[in-house]
Amino acid sequence: MRVGEVYDERPSRRIFRDETLLVLGLSLGASGVSALISFLGSVTKPGGLKDQAATLNASAAPGRPWLDLAWQLFGIASALVPVALVAHLLVREGQSGLRTLGFDRSRPWWDLGRGAGVAAVIGSTGIAFYLLARGLGFNLTVVPEALPDVWWKFPVLIMSALQNAILEEVIVVGYLLRRLGQLGWTPGTALVASAVLRGSYHLYQGVGGFIGNMVMGVVFVLLYRRWGRVGPLVAAHALLDIGAFVGYALLAGKVSWLPTA
Repeated sequence: MRVGEVYDERPSRRIFRDETLLVLGLSLGASGVSALISFLGSVTKPGGLKDQAATLNASAAPGRPWLDLAWQLFGIASALVPVALVAHLLVREGQSGLRTLGFDRSRPWWDLGRGAGVAAVIGSTGIAFYLLARGLGFNLTVVPEALPDVWWKFPVLIMSALQNAILEEVIVVGYLLRRLGQLGWTPGTALVASAVLRGSYHLYQGVGGFIGNMVMGVVFVLLYRRWGRVGPLVAAHALLDIGAFVGYALLAGKVSWLPTA
């Protein structure tokens, strides 16, 4: 290629495959492997799963609130780097970045309205399924937050929920389905791959966490294919996590039905 000449050849299937593996290896694919190792540690530990705890938002520097805040913000920001990578790869492909996946500000109230409806349905059934799975001994006790009672606690929990939602829905639904389609996977196989991946990185919670999130993954893929946007899924996921994180912070130890560690 001569100097000044534009290289506009479409990336090959091999490049798409390698990019997908790298994105997953830097984000939720690695989380899936980590969750599997954690699960194996839990099931081989003496005692039942429900007697063990999985803490989601824990203090990074106990007794040092400003350092703790710095670590919390760093963790949230660094977790979103793979999303920026996905946006870059889509632009390099000749697309309009995350807008290609339906993650933009063009329809905020549409996205929020549908996301709220999805969250209301999944949230109620999800809580019931978690309590059932834990009661049957298939799940650890999930502790959504264990942050100190400082002024930044709730803002950090909300930002953590938003980070989880953006990372998971952009990569596991929007990006992965696009790339698998470009690699020749059938819609059904791609749906299964996305759902299993979502379940895999929740396996640290136990079998219930794996199955529940895999079912949620199937629903989210079907909704994405119907709406053509990850925006509503990000909204739904964020609302679910905000409800779990903030709700636990407000209710833990005050209601009898909510398990605590």
